[in-house]
Amino acid sequence: MLYIVVDGFFGDTGKGKVVAYLAAADKPSLCVRTGAPNAGHTVVWRGEAAVLRSLPACFVNQESKLAVAPGALIKVDVFLSEAGRFGRGRSFVDFNTGVIEEAHVERERSDEFLMKTVGSTGQGVGAAMVDRVLRRLKLAREFDALKPYLADVPAMVREHKNRGVIVEGTQGTFLSLYHGTYPYVTSRDTTASGIASEAGVGPKDVDEVVLVFKSFVTRVGNGPLPGELPPEEAERRGWVERGAVTGRPRRAAPFNLDLARRAVLLNSPTQIAITKLDALFKDAAGKTRWEDLPAEARKWVDQVEAELGKPVTLLGTGPEAEHMVDLRRAKGLL
Repeated sequence: MLYIVVDGFFGDTGKGKVVAYLAAADKPSLCVRTGAPNAGHTVVWRGEAAVLRSLPACFVNQESKLAVAPGALIKVDVFLSEAGRFGRGRSFVDFNTGVIEEAHVERERSDEFLMKTVGSTGQGVGAAMVDRVLRRLKLAREFDALKPYLADVPAMVREHKNRGVIVEGTQGTFLSLYHGTYPYVTSRDTTASGIASEAGVGPKDVDEVVLVFKSFVTRVGNGPLPGELPPEEAERRGWVERGAVTGRPRRAAPFNLDLARRAVLLNSPTQIAITKLDALFKDAAGKTRWEDLPAEARKWVDQVEAELGKPVTLLGTGPEAEHMVDLRRAKGLL
């Protein structure tokens, strides 16, 4: 079984939590992270919070191999630090993964349009992608420090598919270079198709696409955010968050069905996950069974499912990865 996990909004929907839950529940043999270190995935596991920028959030399952996709980018120091802390002896990076160097960071941070107009994180990702397109970027196979970790990740996916593979996307659908709110986007395609391509997965090998929404919408940086709330109203609702990598405050808006429908169109999900249900319905906090959720929360989820025409199978109800209502078996998907 091969899962792709993709964000349906502007990032920050809790993909890391969903991936960590799936890793603990399904015990996949391999997890592959796409994207770049400008996106941090936060996992709270047994009271400890971890932010990962290179490795997938499957680290919570000690049996899962952790790999970085050939279409991804890494910073060598960040990858090595995470491999030592979260994935010792089971971390891999593809021979063809691109490497961000300090010159890329400097080039990006000196670009006023990127930093002030677009609102780039300034991590050197865009500059590195430019060099990749121009065929100048150095790849993982060229760095001695990475030699013990080098692997053919698409071949690993093929080898492990029968024992479970999760491919973890980064950022969000509407930050896609092609399908997002251009120019206020990232430097790659962040939809399920782009995630599969980065990992070296053919479309017919994908079994499940889990599209992750949050119970409200947030966005870091510039660009349109329909229904955006004033900061004081976001604070009143308890929706104040900060970016995992930059620490910048996230702008907030109520759940947007129009954006969600568009995300369904672009990603062709087989399942939908919704995180932070407890931010809308306080009595949902920490619940792990559908029947224990408050009636108004169940009604809201049913309405979202009916509007989107896809089964809602995972509901996050708190910060811990295990704060999850799993409806996959009830809906015939296990």
